[in-house]
Amino acid sequence: MNPNTKPYPTVSLYGVPFSKMNMEETVAYLTQAIEERRLHRVVTGNPIMLMVGLDNPSFHHTLATADLVVPDGSGVVWAARRLKQPVQERVAGFDLMHELLSVGDRKGWSAYLLGASSDIIGTAYEKLRQRYPGVRFVGHRDGYFTDKDDEEVVAAIREARPDLLFVARATMNQEPWIEKYQSELGVPVVMGVGGSFDVVAGKLKRAPAIFRKMGMEWFYRLLQQPSRFGRMLVLPKFALKVIKDGEKVLKQSNSS
Repeated sequence: MNPNTKPYPTVSLYGVPFSKMNMEETVAYLTQAIEERRLHRVVTGNPIMLMVGLDNPSFHHTLATADLVVPDGSGVVWAARRLKQPVQERVAGFDLMHELLSVGDRKGWSAYLLGASSDIIGTAYEKLRQRYPGVRFVGHRDGYFTDKDDEEVVAAIREARPDLLFVARATMNQEPWIEKYQSELGVPVVMGVGGSFDVVAGKLKRAPAIFRKMGMEWFYRLLQQPSRFGRMLVLPKFALKVIKDGEKVLKQSNSS
């Protein structure tokens, strides 16, 4: 898909079209999509996803063909700025989820939560219901299901007819699963939200504002989850690759 065909400004990083819209513009764009019942698959893109995509053509296709890829990772914001194609700001998936629910609270939208463990998703569901009483929360299910359960999961979501579907599973099955079933689900906005339900439920704390402002939210999360150390090693590799590739970043796809 040519990023130039998007109805909003983008910057292409390794063939993935990242939106240059700020949070306010992104929310307005998705609000219109919901009101017009136009299906949108939203990816909250970060350097780890990009690096996976460079080695995995199928995953790269999943990213590159999303209806909207927001610059969730601070490394993406840095890369775009370095290449003189800056995005307006980081659009964090956690914040975007809450902004959409806030609009839904006023407009009476409906939402479905999918993913995480059964205790986490149950707690997150109740907390969000209390925080956004104007949103009709029409269902939830944990993310520990297999391919043979997909038909049942999709059928339940279709029956619930939500305006918003937030999916929190491991990256390598979160985004491909959404891509595979987007049409069948029939939900105007489907968005992968990673570990957001863990934060909503209180299992993890979100980084303080100073960490987020400095682009160090990843470091704060690493302090809470040292097991993520191996995954986080991708971040300096990404930075070095962007520096080495230079202008080629804007032209390359899934071949490095």
